[in-house]
Amino acid sequence: MSIWKPEDHVPQEIKDLLAEEQPNYVMAFLNVVQLLKIQKRTGWLDFGINECESISDHMYRMGITSMMIKDPKVNKDACVRIALVHDLAESLVGDITPNDPVGKDEKHRRELDTINYLCDTFIAKYNEEAARQVLDDWLAYENVSTLEARYVKDIDKFEMLVQCFEYEKKYNAAKNLDQFWSAMSSIKTDEVKSWADDLFKRRTAFFKEHAK
Repeated sequence: MSIWKPEDHVPQEIKDLLAEEQPNYVMAFLNVVQLLKIQKRTGWLDFGINECESISDHMYRMGITSMMIKDPKVNKDACVRIALVHDLAESLVGDITPNDPVGKDEKHRRELDTINYLCDTFIAKYNEEAARQVLDDWLAYENVSTLEARYVKDIDKFEMLVQCFEYEKKYNAAKNLDQFWSAMSSIKTDEVKSWADDLFKRRTAFFKEHAK
């Protein structure tokens, strides 16, 4: 069986850009980022929510949420950067969920290979410092190696829960999205945990009202 490689999943029009005598690497990379704007999040599709957010929708609101952090020890600028690149590899890998037959180790390999490929083949050809920054921020998130990465990990879960509650309200409590709320236990920082606790109380009250 052939090994999954990121270059095999680059659309031909982007390959054509790279093959030009003087490639526009900024344009080529932005065309890759475009793939995040048009890919819907798999978890919602699996529950029949077809008009759902894209991967970049999720990342954007995470970035905005990161700006709200009050903890003075946290570098919010770093949080915003991490939020904006943490799912960058999904542009080529896709949004692999725990229900996907692709295992956790293989998912990590694909995403690591992809972020290295994007940094080397696209970003570094225009700005090596930017490529190092993107890779460092992506690795920080993946390894939860900084306080900022820990916050963004928590915000990833929190933003998903905000979106989940929005869909539960949109469908007037008709969809059972309970399984997403197990993510509450993964939130570690006190600040984000307080946001999630308040959100859960509001959800509980919503469903109590609809049970009457």
